[in-house]
Amino acid sequence: MSAVAIPPDLDHVIEEAWQKTRSIPGFLLENEARFLGLLAACTPAQGLIVEIGSFKGRSTVMLASVAAHYQLGPVVAIDPHNFNLSVSPAKSSPASSYDKFVESLRVAGVSEHVEFRHALSKDVSASWNRPIRMLWIDGDHSYAGAKADFDGFMPHLNPNGIVALHDSLNLFPGPIRVFVEDVLRSSRFGAAGFVHSIAWGQLRPEDGQKFEAQRATLGQRASRLLPYADRGASLHALQKMAYKLHRSRIPRTPLTAAQWVAQLEP
Repeated sequence: MSAVAIPPDLDHVIEEAWQKTRSIPGFLLENEARFLGLLAACTPAQGLIVEIGSFKGRSTVMLASVAAHYQLGPVVAIDPHNFNLSVSPAKSSPASSYDKFVESLRVAGVSEHVEFRHALSKDVSASWNRPIRMLWIDGDHSYAGAKADFDGFMPHLNPNGIVALHDSLNLFPGPIRVFVEDVLRSSRFGAAGFVHSIAWGQLRPEDGQKFEAQRATLGQRASRLLPYADRGASLHALQKMAYKLHRSRIPRTPLTAAQWVAQLEP
């Protein structure tokens, strides 16, 4: 893989993007948002940035602000806007986040840099045929939902592109299981890691085996979370303590651009 270029103005661009992002309601933390900005700017692949799950536009504005500055093309944002963070259908809410999403893009001045799909991700993936450089999965957190998003769009992720899943280190069954089983245990992937609750991996179909040891070590630690994530909110107090203990052993601190780029080299 050729050397990854870090734009000299990257810190300034991400700071400006964060100032547009910070007031938008959502569950994305500041260090996670800044990391998404880094991925948007520095992922060494061609194609689109695809976001699955936009809610009120917090991650969308970050991604679109950075993409617009570096002329990376539109961010494709996919969301039916029938928000339901829980994986339990009984807790579904009919409230729509669409109006707030549109307003967030307008206020941030990025509307023209977002290609919005007001639809279920599975309906979009069924006919998708465009190359992707960065795939951001933050939609249905059930295993079936996260797996469908991964399987539906990953065939279009270009080599050296990045896939990232939100809430992988929170008590949801989908993101962490998909990350462990389909990224960390696959020789098609190279470098991988966590930043807070974002799990990320780089598609390296030609030389992913060079990263096998790194992925295996991370996979051993992350796989210990699977039984707890499957049970989610039903964990007892001692089980929650055990989950947090296992989670504490997973490296997940924020990365500088230089640190992240260094991880991409075997």
